[in-house]
Amino acid sequence: MAHQIRIHSFPLSGHAHRVELFASLTGIAHEVLNVDLAGGEHKQPPFLALNPAGQVPVIEDGETVISDSNAILIYLARKYAPSWLPSDPVQEAEVQKFLTLAAGEIAFGPAAARLINVFNAPLDSDFCASVAARVLGKIDAHMEDRRFLVGDAPTIADVAAYSYIAHAPEGGISLEPYPNVRALLANIEALKGFKPMPATKAGLAA
Repeated sequence: MAHQIRIHSFPLSGHAHRVELFASLTGIAHEVLNVDLAGGEHKQPPFLALNPAGQVPVIEDGETVISDSNAILIYLARKYAPSWLPSDPVQEAEVQKFLTLAAGEIAFGPAAARLINVFNAPLDSDFCASVAARVLGKIDAHMEDRRFLVGDAPTIADVAAYSYIAHAPEGGISLEPYPNVRALLANIEALKGFKPMPATKAGLAA
């Protein structure tokens, strides 16, 4: 069998979806191993040996094991799909800014609001909504006259931002006020190899 990377994932995790989406968009041979989070598989010794933090996603690429979704995106792009991580210093810095945004305001805004609705997380919904409004407004302004977040082609910045923004309505965050954000999502969804993240009942109700 041809070499494949193994992606330890969970269907409703946007962090894990980023990695599956990138592998699908770039044609990286991979298999997805869904981790039973409800059953506590991520806290058992075999999984903790891969990632002591006990979180998905984790990838295995031969002997190489990498955790953290943004770190995985950088690794996969560098090794298998270099066009998705610009070598131009200015554009690479731009990509890094959006990876920071994905780990910061996107995580604490739309992603956290979704955690409240979908997983009953004990978080402050008003705070999450205000962070979401700020980050979505920022991205909407940035996307004026642009097709993708950095440069003229998709990068890992788009992949890192996509999952939790696309599923913001599951956290009660409307994307209606942000036409440029919605256009960005549509541009990503139109790419060959696009793979959606499953919607939850919260999303269907939104």
